[in-house]
Amino acid sequence: MIDLSTSYLGLNLRNPIIVGSSGLTDSVEKIQKIEELGAGAVVLKSIFEEEIFFEYDSVIKEAETIGVSLEQFDYFDFQLRGKKLNAYLDLIRGAKAETSIPIIASINCVYSYEWIAFAKEIEAAGADAIELNMFFLPSDFKKSSQKQDDVYCEIVEKLINTITIPVSLKISYYFSNLGHMIQRLSNSGVSGIVLFNRFFSPDIDIETLKIKPSFVFSSPSDIAQSLRWIAIMSQRVQCDLAASSGIHDGESVIKQILAGAQAVQMVSAFYQKKIVFIKDVIKTLESWMRAHKYHTLQEFRGKLSQAKADDPAVYERMQFMKYFN
Repeated sequence: MIDLSTSYLGLNLRNPIIVGSSGLTDSVEKIQKIEELGAGAVVLKSIFEEEIFFEYDSVIKEAETIGVSLEQFDYFDFQLRGKKLNAYLDLIRGAKAETSIPIIASINCVYSYEWIAFAKEIEAAGADAIELNMFFLPSDFKKSSQKQDDVYCEIVEKLINTITIPVSLKISYYFSNLGHMIQRLSNSGVSGIVLFNRFFSPDIDIETLKIKPSFVFSSPSDIAQSLRWIAIMSQRVQCDLAASSGIHDGESVIKQILAGAQAVQMVSAFYQKKIVFIKDVIKTLESWMRAHKYHTLQEFRGKLSQAKADDPAVYERMQFMKYFN
């Protein structure tokens, strides 16, 4: 018997395949299909901090126009929620009512943590966990890297003190001391860290002379960055590690588990090959485990992490010496 079950954020998943935050997870019907196809969990399409901010700003302005005194409620009075916030909470409630796989809510954090009061509503709506999609581009030349890093920890601390459900962080690799920062965040009380986030990438149209988006989907080669750091940080953190970006097939899932991941998040492959590709990913994982005589994920998880590798230095090698010879 092949057992694909895993634990992530203290949640029981029937397998390590998580459909990541995207348009694939923005409705109850889509989540039902994802469950039917066999995925272990979903991360809901993110609600962005800007949306929360502007939604409240709009509500307050509307209240002023009809003569409501702002002294009658504070900025986070949830009696005045806007459509986007209510729709997100309805999505959580609907998904929990109609499916049985773990539902992880997602908030995209940009510039402050005033919105954290909204996390209480997410918890009350029934979300099993919250993934904080957090990134601040290190382009403020007046702010030291230490101060930049401190902001992440301040937000995490405030969120953990606000809710009781598990919290995971989806971070980037834009840190001056990445390994140290991952360890610092793992010691903050979070239940998991996702390596790594994928961002909007600007491009230039040389004919129209305008900025345009590019590389919307990840490519299989993008797995290299997360694979290296999952392997390096495995068994060196106080929380679960999940891999993201560049995971395009069952073989990629196997690699990340061998490196030490508890779970993997996939999006681009399901857009490009359709959501039914979930079945192929699971089948590949099962077939490989059967061929290598593994019965559970735990038997090979982290087997090729840096801590257990025969040649741990290979994960720190940066130059193509042998390749270009």
